[in-house]
Amino acid sequence: MTFPIHRPRRLRRTEALRDLVRETRVSAAGLIYPMFACPGNKVRVEVSSMPGVFQQSPDQIVEESREVADLGVPAVILFGLPEKKDETGSEAASPTGAVQRSIEAIRKAKLNLVVITDVCLCEYTSHGHCGVIKDGEVLNDPSIALLADAALSHVRAGADIVAPSDMMDGRVAAIREKLDANKFTDIAILAYAAKYSSAFYGPFREAAQSTPQFGDRRSYQMDSANVREALREVALDIEEGADIIMVKPALPYLDVIASVRERFDVPVGAYNVSAEYSMVKAAARNGWIDEQRIVLEIMTSIQRAGASVVLTYHAKDVARWLKSC
Repeated sequence: MTFPIHRPRRLRRTEALRDLVRETRVSAAGLIYPMFACPGNKVRVEVSSMPGVFQQSPDQIVEESREVADLGVPAVILFGLPEKKDETGSEAASPTGAVQRSIEAIRKAKLNLVVITDVCLCEYTSHGHCGVIKDGEVLNDPSIALLADAALSHVRAGADIVAPSDMMDGRVAAIREKLDANKFTDIAILAYAAKYSSAFYGPFREAAQSTPQFGDRRSYQMDSANVREALREVALDIEEGADIIMVKPALPYLDVIASVRERFDVPVGAYNVSAEYSMVKAAARNGWIDEQRIVLEIMTSIQRAGASVVLTYHAKDVARWLKSC
């Protein structure tokens, strides 16, 4: 009887051996925790479709940011809800907006965190779209001017990185020009370079109160069938001055993450989005899955595909689990 010479199982025999030869190692060092800032004081309202995620006033944002920092998660990204909405999302650039006040509170608390801000208009507009509307169409060029103003207001409040998520053409260049003209040449841009029009955003739209009041976002967010187009979008954003690029969502687009990683030599991020989070939470609450194993496997898959930066609502749990290992 002939026995095999090559036995891959030899290196799977014990946990110590498996850990020794593991190719992809999940770490909290590349995680970013998303939070939703809203007006007011002592406001903390759980998002019904996202257990453990809250709309919070700046005083509460800073308390959760302290928890994030203590767990070893290095960064947060802030999304904002306004006092009032209008056609142009004017409150996005307000120096007294919830995001701007939250940044200032984190800075005042001297927390060791990288503070990133989402730059978009959908949370702030009365129609829920990511730009200025005329005759039912989202206008590109007037919208990017407003986005640049919003980004500048975030940086003036103390943001380290601004992250345009609107998918308007040329918005990275407009933001870079605006920041540089105001002597913020050291502020980085994390571009949502390949953001797909996806059914996985539903819970987020509850959290950010950003559901479009008519139509959808397929005229500016990407078609889920396209990969080559994603590579073109990434190349354009890098050319315009993006320092980090991101693919969103993560799990249905692991192939896109891998293609981007192979092609470009910049940090690659991925957004493990709201429905990806909520489905895991719902299944775990019903006892159908082992939440910890599932989440760590998801994080591994995203990093294995090529993302070195992962935005995820699981960030705090992942950090806790890794500390206890």
